[in-house]
Amino acid sequence: MKLVILDRDGVINEDSALFIKNAQEYIPIPGSIEAIARLGENGYTVAVATNQSGIARGLLTLQDLKAIHEKLHRLVTEAGGKISEVAFCPHGPTDSCDCRKPKPGLMKRLMGTLGTPEEYFIVGDSLRDLQAGIAVGARPVLVKTGKGKKTIAEDTLPEGTRIFEDLSAAVNWIIGARW
Repeated sequence: MKLVILDRDGVINEDSALFIKNAQEYIPIPGSIEAIARLGENGYTVAVATNQSGIARGLLTLQDLKAIHEKLHRLVTEAGGKISEVAFCPHGPTDSCDCRKPKPGLMKRLMGTLGTPEEYFIVGDSLRDLQAGIAVGARPVLVKTGKGKKTIAEDTLPEGTRIFEDLSAAVNWIIGARW
């Protein structure tokens, strides 16, 4: 299996400092939905791993999150693609959990559900996304959308990190990637 795990906010959809609280606020970044479909067309399994501390903060409910993810699944399906699994961390930054990125709990959960991949990428817009993926052997890919430009300016990226303008450009490279 070839697996691509995507962060959600800032990679697939527009990010917001005020959190994405409902399906109406969920706005895909141009080209991202089609990029997910291209992954599937090229034999990749696609999953999403997302920190959703808005739940712990009382900004959205599990039902709100479910509606957001239903919209994501619908849009991807309409484009001819599939997201096999969405894993989320509902905890806040000060909670002691093993699933909040940069910890690898979400990645381990996805691999437990989907199986161990032979080829594995993590695509994120923050250092914590990349760190969570690297902890389980993923190849790091950073996009400049969302917090990506800030991450490039302020953080030391893991060795071997590939950087792209957006998810569409990252997917074009992943499909043809030979490390």
